[in-house]
Amino acid sequence: MTAAPNSSLRERKKRRTRQTLIDTALELFTRRGFGGVTLDELCEEVEVSKRTFFRTFTSKEDVAMAPDQDLWRAFLEELETADPAGLPVVELGRDALLAALARMDDEGWARRMLLSRRLTERTPSMGAHGLQFCEATTQEALAILHRRFGLGAPGDLRPRLAVDMLVAAFHGALASWVAQAEEADGAGRTEPPTAGELADRLREAVAALPASLALTVGQPAERG
Repeated sequence: MTAAPNSSLRERKKRRTRQTLIDTALELFTRRGFGGVTLDELCEEVEVSKRTFFRTFTSKEDVAMAPDQDLWRAFLEELETADPAGLPVVELGRDALLAALARMDDEGWARRMLLSRRLTERTPSMGAHGLQFCEATTQEALAILHRRFGLGAPGDLRPRLAVDMLVAAFHGALASWVAQAEEADGAGRTEPPTAGELADRLREAVAALPASLALTVGQPAERG
């Protein structure tokens, strides 16, 4: 009779420990630099063992990029249950990603995402880790599209290109969102941009995809 409550208690404790590791890692990495904090120091700060750390994360890069990875894992869950409703694949993916963003309702997620992106911009190992995660996520998304909707026959590049376009649109939206935060910092704003603002920029980026595909190149501009 006590198994379920005890299990629930353990899960809540695991989630709290995970969140504390993420928050502490991002704070220390931001303040001292990614390379200026050892894994031992991070675990000591949170008062957990390295064994506990490795039950949840694979590396310093993994914990530092957790906000981004949490979003894309939620995206895969949303894609798994999405109603296609005759939508183009890019729009289906957009809606799944917007639903995932709506799940990032913790008020601290936006701040953690911003800190993580700023760290990624100046930490090559985080960039490489992000590329690996992105490719793994893309392959999982393609597997879902194939299993649920029969898309992705051998030699058909369209599903891959559609997912790549969605990822590119998100990266463009994210870069714009981070730039917005930088401008706000310069203007003295203390609140980070919100997940809702990132969702708005994603909608704009996906809407701009057809126009970007039709964009043509004219004659090179003359240099003065």
